[in-house]
Amino acid sequence: MFTNSQRQEERTGKYGTPRVKYLQELVTQFQNASAEETKEKIVANLANFAYDPFNFTFLRQLNVIELFLDCLTEPSEKLVEFGIGGICNACADPANAALVTQNDGIPLVIQCLSSPVRNTVNYALGALYYLCNASNKEEILKPEVIDAIKSYAAAGGVSTSFSNLAQAFLDQHVPQLN
Repeated sequence: MFTNSQRQEERTGKYGTPRVKYLQELVTQFQNASAEETKEKIVANLANFAYDPFNFTFLRQLNVIELFLDCLTEPSEKLVEFGIGGICNACADPANAALVTQNDGIPLVIQCLSSPVRNTVNYALGALYYLCNASNKEEILKPEVIDAIKSYAAAGGVSTSFSNLAQAFLDQHVPQLN
C-alpha cells in the first residue's frame, strides 16, 4: 500500500515513468484540460496519490495541494469532492496541513461541511481533524462549525461514518464537551 523508493523502483521497472514525472504529467493535463469530466478524473487520480506519504514531497513540489484548494472553489460538485478528498488524504502530513492553512484553505474546507455530497462532508470532517491545531483552533472552532460537527455526531442513524468521524473530531479538539 505505502511506497518507498525501493518498492517504487521495483513497480516502475527499468522503462517506467518515475513518480514525480507521472504526477507532473497529470498536473499538466489538468491545466490543459477544458472538459469538466477530464478535470474531474485527473483530480480524482491525484487525490488517490495523496494518501501515500511517499508522494507528499512531490505533491508539494508540484503545487498539487494548491490545485486541490482551487478545486474547492469550482461549481462542479465532483471537483469539490475530489479536491477535498485529496486535501483530506494529504493533510495527515503536518507540512501539507500547513500549506492548506497558509493558503487560506480552512474556510474552504469548512464550507465543504455544508455540501449535499456525503463524501465531500466526510472528507471535510477528516481534513479538519488533521488541520485543527493550536495555531488555527480559533479559526476552526467557531460556534457554527462546532454546531455543524455536533449535528453530524448526533446523526448516527443517518450515517455512521459521519457520526464516528464527527465524534472523533469533538473528542480530540473540543474536550470541554466530554
